[in-house]
Amino acid sequence: MTIQYTPRGVCSRAFTIQVEDGAIRSVQIVGGCDGNLKGISSLLRGMPVDEAIRRLEGIRCGGKPTSCPDQIAQALKTAQG
Repeated sequence: MTIQYTPRGVCSRAFTIQVEDGAIRSVQIVGGCDGNLKGISSLLRGMPVDEAIRRLEGIRCGGKPTSCPDQIAQALKTAQG
């Protein structure tokens, strides 16, 4: 399954997430803090979707009510239905 997601309230402009058999296969992010987001993408590869949501949801960026990791969790939640 391919998730196309437009994040809200963060610097990133688009996410493409590949999920197969309940695990994350790849995460591609357009915009945002390049090095940090490449690191997050690498760490998520192979992780079960439920675990990624548990770890990322609720993370905030500075005074913002969300962050790129939180928005990735929101994208993954859309795939769960």
